[in-house]
Amino acid sequence: MSTTSVPLFPDHLSVEDYCMNQTEDAYPIEYEFMFEDGSSKSFTIRLDPETISILHPRPEAPPPWTRLENEQCPICPLDSQEHPYCPIAVNIAELVDAFKESFSYDNCVVCCNTPERSCSKETSVQEGLFSLLGIIMATSDCPVMGLFKPMARFHLPFATIQESMVRTTAFYLLRQYFAYKRGTPPDLEMKELDAHYGRVQKVNRGILDRIGSVSAKDADRNAIIILNSLAQLFNVEFEDNLTSVEYLFTQDAMDRG
Repeated sequence: MSTTSVPLFPDHLSVEDYCMNQTEDAYPIEYEFMFEDGSSKSFTIRLDPETISILHPRPEAPPPWTRLENEQCPICPLDSQEHPYCPIAVNIAELVDAFKESFSYDNCVVCCNTPERSCSKETSVQEGLFSLLGIIMATSDCPVMGLFKPMARFHLPFATIQESMVRTTAFYLLRQYFAYKRGTPPDLEMKELDAHYGRVQKVNRGILDRIGSVSAKDADRNAIIILNSLAQLFNVEFEDNLTSVEYLFTQDAMDRG
């Protein structure tokens, strides 16, 4: 059996910074892909316990497609002078390289290990990547995706669309509760969350354009497409006032519980 362990690198840390930031408090999330031919690939993410940002060193020479100005998202507020690399792209570069010869429908067993639990699933490569990419994109210090950092800290592997929708809205409303405690009017109608998912779709399309030029097969691209489809479904659900889950929260349902 051949095993490949792949580190994940953010744009903002040098090797020296990484060594200084390695503490016992760093929160680890490990994904392992085990393939039918006996090979495997493992990826470990370590999150800063305070900022929920990835704590791994930046490679000395990130690939050219990760440069910020290459297919930069139209809504990206970053300046290439201060941020020469797209924070998401530089973090997924090793992942894209590892799966550039993989088809989305390739079968595998994916295991996710966190300090609290271990989960495994017989699934496709793209579903495993969908789950892993979601963490990386949320914790890469992208100005748009940072809203999802708390969800990454309480990561739920292989979440269904409905589970993701409930988690997203619940985490957003918890954010509004803390905003209310600080004296900020809460967005209980979640109008800003709806608008934010429109921006998320633009980021997903931007990342898709970036990796399209370097990935020979379709596994990683399809994982991004799934993420984008999820964002689109959220917009539809918000327009329908989350009616697909409303029945779970009626008074009758609570009385029956």
